[in-house]
Amino acid sequence: MDKIRIRGGKPLSGVIPISGAKNAALPLMAASLLTEGRLALSNVPYLADVITMANLLVQHGVKLHMGEKPSVAEGFGRTLTLQAAEIKNFTAPYELVRTMRASVLVLGPLLARFAQAKVSLPGGCAIGTRPIDLHLKALEQMGALIELGGGYINATVHGRLRGADIAFDKVTVTGTENLLMAATLADGQTVLRNAAREPEVSDLAHCLVAMGAQIKGIGTDTLTIEGVTALHGAEHRVIADRIEAGTYAAAAAITGGEIELKGMTMALISAVTEKFAEAGIDMRATETGVRVTRRNALHGVDVMTQPYPGFPTDMQAQMMGLLTVAEGASMITETIFENRFMHVPELTRMGARINVHGSSAMVRGVPELTAAEVMATDLRASVSLVIAGLAARGDTLINRVYHLDRGYERLEEKLAACGADIERVRG
Repeated sequence: MDKIRIRGGKPLSGVIPISGAKNAALPLMAASLLTEGRLALSNVPYLADVITMANLLVQHGVKLHMGEKPSVAEGFGRTLTLQAAEIKNFTAPYELVRTMRASVLVLGPLLARFAQAKVSLPGGCAIGTRPIDLHLKALEQMGALIELGGGYINATVHGRLRGADIAFDKVTVTGTENLLMAATLADGQTVLRNAAREPEVSDLAHCLVAMGAQIKGIGTDTLTIEGVTALHGAEHRVIADRIEAGTYAAAAAITGGEIELKGMTMALISAVTEKFAEAGIDMRATETGVRVTRRNALHGVDVMTQPYPGFPTDMQAQMMGLLTVAEGASMITETIFENRFMHVPELTRMGARINVHGSSAMVRGVPELTAAEVMATDLRASVSLVIAGLAARGDTLINRVYHLDRGYERLEEKLAACGADIERVRG
């Protein structure tokens, strides 16, 4: 099993191209099931989760072609073409769905276009319960008949789904995406209230509009969709990954370096830039991206995760890693998932002073972290250990880095190009 070794203490300097957003690419790929036409996606990251979704779609019957690996000069995104003209299998099996929660995104498109779907209950990172009851309740409002049995969701509908006025009890990103896709082919008007406003949701909506969908309110918490009888093919570019950008910004800041996040925009990471500014980090727009520098010492800040446009839960672990060496104390409160502090024991092995109290963690900055052998527990937790390792004295060895490969494209290559002493140790 692969490991990553990092010798810390080297400031990062240079340019890091930001890949397409994994959390945007996955629902966009699922949207191919809504049409017989050809959907061409560009700037698609080459990640384990993308490969899993590709394999899932292929077993449904989607014809798929992925472009060749680009050079570093060309960037990191690939082209991906999908065509779902001959779908004969409506089951998303356990062996594929268990590794990635986003697999449930095939449920809405299959049900809307083919009136049937059998989808395994999803898996993914072990960061707490992420129930899909909000998806199922909303689909039932649209006329779907849903039964749970044997670990599967069995969904059918007589004729077409019907438009409905749906108010989510809590903000759900995948729930919004699933229902948004389903509503495009429903009979009549669907209104999604308390909808997720994440940029990845808006990116999906813009792609659906390019495919012929009628959607109003994009970027707000109320989406209005007028169902159409069919969608067509389209071309669409995946937005840049705001979480990857925030991760590398934290890496630059903890090492006292200066980097440019090529392809990123300030608008996509406004909540992160605000907290980074409080901590003593400058992020400024350039002609080609965002430049990150650290003014002087890092300062402790209080952070609470919230749905977009608040501070993203997917940046909580990275922020914690950064604040381990900040002056003073920081309070980090996690409001989205109840089990997302699994990186804390590993950071404390490196000398961090962190005390967890329920959904909050008190971080008291230390002058220096020391290297240790640590273990990744989920995607974002694993990269917080990378951030800590870049600043720690000595050699840090990170185990179970397959978590990293789910969400970060060629991480070692990008960091090494900016001066990090980092390598993958093949297991």
